[in-house]
Amino acid sequence: MAPSLPQRRDRSRQAAPQVFEHLREQILNLELVPGTVLSRAELAAHYGLSQTPIRDALIKLGEEGLVDIFPQHATVVSRIDISSATQAHFLRRAIESEIAATLAAKPDAALVKRLRAQIDVQAALIGNAREFIEADRAFHRLMYEAAGVPELYELVRKRSGHVDRLRMLHLPTAGKERAILKDHRGIVDAIAKGEAAAAQAAVRGHLSGTLGKVEEIRGRFGGYFAGG
Repeated sequence: MAPSLPQRRDRSRQAAPQVFEHLREQILNLELVPGTVLSRAELAAHYGLSQTPIRDALIKLGEEGLVDIFPQHATVVSRIDISSATQAHFLRRAIESEIAATLAAKPDAALVKRLRAQIDVQAALIGNAREFIEADRAFHRLMYEAAGVPELYELVRKRSGHVDRLRMLHLPTAGKERAILKDHRGIVDAIAKGEAAAAQAAVRGHLSGTLGKVEEIRGRFGGYFAGG
């Protein structure tokens, strides 16, 4: 187990949430791949902390399904569970299609400009998977905030660890990044025109891409999947 070094810890915040956030990003970005054993003692030494905040961080990761905790034995980065990924996808698609319809019902030129600017930021990051995904999340978060439901973004985020890792595995596919940008532009164009049904269809199409390639992805990364 060798997570990359974290940024300098914020001494004004508790340690456990910062360890949780750092490990979570490592897991979602596949820097800690499914099946990696996480030693509490090694993590404590790595972060320069006692084992208590490490334990608390691992418990939170377990609550999100990102690690499997075997008491008195080991903590292991969980393998990707297709059922969990499918349910998270269903939740996200339902929420974001409604968000798109809500935004299209009252098109806001300032919001459209911000969304398009975020797409431009993402376009500049093609080839840099980690930052490209961060820009992708920022695009979607902006839609939740604009619709007045930022807490739903956090709800979806907490449930999306399995599908997020699927997307990370799918991202290197030739043309995938440009397809994401095309989808985002289609969503924003429909919102700008006030076309609620088209905006919803664009969101559904955008979010369906990765799950439609599950068997292909599993064929290349079988060891990363539960039951693989």
